[in-house]
This record gives sequence, C-alpha cells and structure tokens, in this order.
Amino acid sequence: MIEVSPIADEAEEQLSLDVYNEVWPHDRVGLAEVHSYKSGLVDHVDLLARIDGEVTGSGFAALQPQVPDRVVALVTVLPTQRRRGTGTAFYEAISAWGRERGLGTIEAVVCDNDPESLAFAEGRGFVQERHEQGVALDLTQTDPPPVEPPEGIEVVTWAERPELARGMYEVALEALPDIPGFADDEVEPFEKWLVHEMQGSGDKPEATFVALSGDEVVGFAKFSLTDAQPTTAHHDLTGVKRAWRGQGVAKALKATQIGWAKANGYESLHTRNDQRNAPIRRLNEQFGYRPAIGRIYLTRPLA
Repeated sequence: MIEVSPIADEAEEQLSLDVYNEVWPHDRVGLAEVHSYKSGLVDHVDLLARIDGEVTGSGFAALQPQVPDRVVALVTVLPTQRRRGTGTAFYEAISAWGRERGLGTIEAVVCDNDPESLAFAEGRGFVQERHEQGVALDLTQTDPPPVEPPEGIEVVTWAERPELARGMYEVALEALPDIPGFADDEVEPFEKWLVHEMQGSGDKPEATFVALSGDEVVGFAKFSLTDAQPTTAHHDLTGVKRAWRGQGVAKALKATQIGWAKANGYESLHTRNDQRNAPIRRLNEQFGYRPAIGRIYLTRPLA
C-alpha cells in the first residue's frame, strides 16, 4: 500500500531533501536553497511516499511565476525502491494537485544519464521538450585564463557596485527571451526579480560579475553556490545585451568567473545549456569544459 502525503514539518522537509540529494548527488543542495526557491513560487506542494511506513521517494510540484501555465514537477524515487508504484503514485497525486489549480500540463525532469527514469516517463506519454546538456570544468587541472574584455569594457563585481542592479535587470530582459528553452518564460517585475533571482541563499554579490561600458551595464554573469557542495560552483545566468554580443563580453565574464572560483578554493564548475544554445556551448568548449550530467525536460497532459 503506497501512501503519498504532504510533508508535515521541517523534519519531513529535510527527509524529502535527503531523498533528492541521494538520487541527485551532483545537484545536491541545502535547506537554505530549498527555502529560497520556495519563496519565489506562486504555489507548491512537497510530498513524501511511503510503503509500509518506509520512505520510498519524494515529490515536488510547483507553480512558477515564469511559466504559470503548467505544473513543474520533480520526482525522485530511491533506486532500491523503484518498480513498486511510487512514481505512478506521485504522478497521480501531482496531477490532482494541478487540476485543483486549473492547469492541464505537467513538466517533469530526468537526468540524461538515467535511461530507466526516461523510459518510465516516455512509457506514460511524456514527450521530450528540451535537453540541457551538462558540462564541467576541473579547476584543479586548470590555470586561471587571462581576462581580456573588449576595448572600453570594465568587469566589476556587484559587491563593488550595488547600484548596478537595475542595469542588470535590463540585461536580463534582453537575454532571457533569447536563451533556447526560455523564450516563453516571463521575467518578473524588477523588485520581485531582484529578490527571487539575485538575492537567494546561493546568490553572492561578490560572485556576481558585471560588464560595464561607462555607466551602462552591458552584461553580467553569476554563480549559484551552496554549502551542500562547498567545492563546486554552478554557473547561473550569463547574459549580454544584444548590441554587445559577439564582441568578447561573455568570454571576459566567464574568464573572470573561472579566476574567481579558483582563487576562492573551488575545485570544479558545473553548468547546463540547452543543446540548441550553440554560442555558450562553443564558449564553454574554448575554456575546456567537458561533458557532464544534464537534464531532459518532458511534458504531457495531467493524469
């Protein structure tokens, strides 16, 4: 008998996170990051599944302000507990939750090195929508690259220039719609964007780098950091205004990030990019990033 129920308290929230981190160790996070993420959602539900009282998996469903037309789901089932009906039970529970909110589509995500989970999803009618390919850079085998911004461009940290937030938002408004896989995402109003995208527990002004032409922000790049992975930094958004693309701004920002991460004791950098995002993939190859675990996003109507 499978029991799926919402978490009851912080102890169960930690239990749910423990399941996630066991199944997705390469993307493990702490409760601080979980709370930051949840604070930016329109609505969410955090579920645990049990069989005869034993936890078999965790399920999470969210309504994100960027994609308000679908339920975004993340289901993790412990490897030793698979093929017992937990995944199907989560799918049904999350579908019911989404229907109560007037939605009709569910988006699920699987690792691209997990053919078993992919087969499970496709066998239930999920269709691949996009594929983010993972890459990683081993900083222990990498020397800091030279930072060579285009003429007239200066790279500073957001910590040095906190008044640049509005200019960074203008970059995001141009950059996000041009990233494959995010063209239909809505960018929140400035105040909400600042809190949800730039001031979370893993967002550090000293690890956010801004490209300036005089007083104009023409690009920025930031890391997502977590105490759960103290030696790994994850690339977040790298964005450049359209008029400044193809001139080396993104390259200078990434070189600055690599140098900062190495100087601050990080041993590896990780990121994921849509397979259609050729410019950033070429840039990562130039810096020596190598293939790593990515994500496949799938959709289908609610059960």
